[in-house]
This record gives sequence, C-alpha cells and structure tokens, in this order.
Amino acid sequence: MDAIWNAVSGPLMYGFAFFSVLMIVVFFHELGHFLVARWCGVKVSAFSIGFGPEIGGFYDRHGTRWKLSWIPLGGYVKFMDDENAASMASPEALSKMSAEERAGAFHAKPLWQRAAVVAAGPIANFILAIVIFTFWFWSQGVYTTEARVDDVLPDSPAARAGIKPGDVVTAIEGQPITVFEQIQRNVSTNVGKTLTFEINRGGQKLEIPVTPQVQEQVDEAGDKVRMVLIGVRRIPGQEGMTRYQPGFFEAIGIAGDRTWFVVTSTLGYFGDVVGGRQGADQLGGPIRIADVAGRVASQGWEYIIQLAAFLSVSVGLINLFPIPLLDGGHLMFYAIEAVRGRPLEERHQEIGFRIGMAVVLSLMIFATFNDLHILKRWLGGAV
Repeated sequence: MDAIWNAVSGPLMYGFAFFSVLMIVVFFHELGHFLVARWCGVKVSAFSIGFGPEIGGFYDRHGTRWKLSWIPLGGYVKFMDDENAASMASPEALSKMSAEERAGAFHAKPLWQRAAVVAAGPIANFILAIVIFTFWFWSQGVYTTEARVDDVLPDSPAARAGIKPGDVVTAIEGQPITVFEQIQRNVSTNVGKTLTFEINRGGQKLEIPVTPQVQEQVDEAGDKVRMVLIGVRRIPGQEGMTRYQPGFFEAIGIAGDRTWFVVTSTLGYFGDVVGGRQGADQLGGPIRIADVAGRVASQGWEYIIQLAAFLSVSVGLINLFPIPLLDGGHLMFYAIEAVRGRPLEERHQEIGFRIGMAVVLSLMIFATFNDLHILKRWLGGAV
C-alpha cells in the first residue's frame, strides 16, 4: 500500500503545483485583456479559467460570467460579439445589433482600442513577473558570486581554450563582468560564437577566446538535458558570495533586468533552433512544466511564486508570436489592417486561424512527445 501511495502522491503534488502556477499566470493574462476591454467600453460576456464545460461560476454586476472550466490548460475572455473563444468576429451578430449594442462590441471599436485590448494580456504577464521579482529581491536580497573560476571541467571548451582554476573573468567581448552570473548569461545566449574572455590570472591580464557549446548534462532527477556551457563553475561554499539588499526602486530595476534576460534567452533559444545550432528536444509542454513545478514545490511554496514569474514571462512572450490564434496573430492582422486601411477579408482570417490552430496543436503534440520520458519516470515512481 505504501508503495502505491508513493507512486501516486508524487505526481499528485506535481500536478497540484503545476495547476497552481498555471492558474496564477493565466488569470493575470486574461485579467489584462479584461481590464483594458472594460476601460474601452467593451462588454465582456465571459471570463474563463480553462476551456470546455463549466465547473462553476457566477455573474458580476456587469453581466460577465466568471467561471472555472474542466480543461485547465489556459483561459479566455469572451466579448459579446465574439463568434468563439478565439475572438473571431461574428459579422452576422454585428449586423443585427442596435447602435447601443454596437457601442459595447469589441469588433466595432477603433483599431487602436482593439490592439490595446489584445496586447494587454502579454503585458499583464510581464508586469506580473516584474512585481514578483521585485518583491522577491526586495525581501530576500540579491546574492552575487565573484566571477572567479573554481573548477574547469575536463575536455570542455574552457579547458581547451586554456582557462584555469583561480582565473577571474573581468570582461567578455569588452563588456565588464563583476559577478559569476554574468558569465552564465553571456554563455547561454551565444552558442557556437567565439567570445573573447578577459582574464585576471594572479595579476596577469590575458585575453582568451572561448566558444560556448551545447553539452548534455544529467539533472537532479536523472533526466538528460542539453545546456549551453563552456565548462567552468563555482564550488558552493567557497568564498566570494555576497548578499546585497537593494532598495525598493532598485529592486524594480533588477526585476526588469531579470525579466528581460528571460525574454532574450528564450528568443535566443528559438533562434538557435531555427538556425540549427540547438535541437528542439528541449521544448517542453505541460508535463515538463508540471515536473519543474513539483520539484520547486518540494523546496517551498515561496519558490513556486518565483517559478510563476518565469512562466509568466514565457507565456507573455509566446503569446506575442505572430501566429494566428495567439495574441500576436491578432496584432499581426491589426497591423495589416492599419496598412491596408481595412481589415483582412473574413475568409482569409478564418484560414489564418485554422493554420494557427494547426501550428499550436502540432507544437503541443511535439512538446508532449519530448516529455514522455518524464511521464515514464512518474509512472515508475521515481519522482
């Protein structure tokens, strides 16, 4: 009986942590759409966390149905004149509306208001991330580590280039380096590109070219992951780690920098995949997110909130991709409308949304296929 419980309880905790994080991120994304829509005078008929049949909900004083639905992999805000949850227009419904009803119709609003409503979702995700990071750094402080190399892995790019333990990195490509984390940032976004490291070796200044490479590592759960590395590390417990307590407004700046790093590193990874410098096997879906959420939850629920910040940035960024069905796809159509002076024909938009649906579903299937090894580990009880 204990063996059965151990096999089941781990995945249950992972699932609970996953849905907790996802609900926070989805709620704020949809809240961004909702608040700006209300500000623009759009009548919102539904605010849903999840898709499919409704579990339960309530109506607010404006007639909006707030509800929780059975498929908790996203959410939507539905306007009175939407044909579906993808916010496609219903020309027939618009044509039958009175002037008063059209005043609350989303698709009858000026172009700039429609664009603002659509962009508000991803923007809300970025704001949520900055708020979480701000209070995290303001309350916990910022831990920094001296940019000193304690260990060089054998046969690594750093070892082949001639970097040695005890070296202190002072600059990369002419940009000053003061903490070890800056080395990690530069390396992670420059796979295959030779970088000039400026090194202080016992008072001697050296310039050493190093080329970051993708290397396979085994994480704490025993899964193989590919990371961009040069093969240097700091040893925990060594001297050189300091804690800095920023003020509130300084913490906002640090939070903004952390958010921007997540954006650039994510875009850098997709660029490397397209350019053939990295494989797409690191793309993960709900299973991988649940796995990470469960591991983070085991360290404490305060870390779950920090994970929500990282996930919020990713959700906001991905939603800005110019794929029909996503917010970025709507913004792309609005940009075309601004140039043409009139919207795309309904038939063309419908084709675009169908293509977008196919792309999104294909990516989800591909990401799930990448995550099957995690599911196998769960079912084997090794969590």
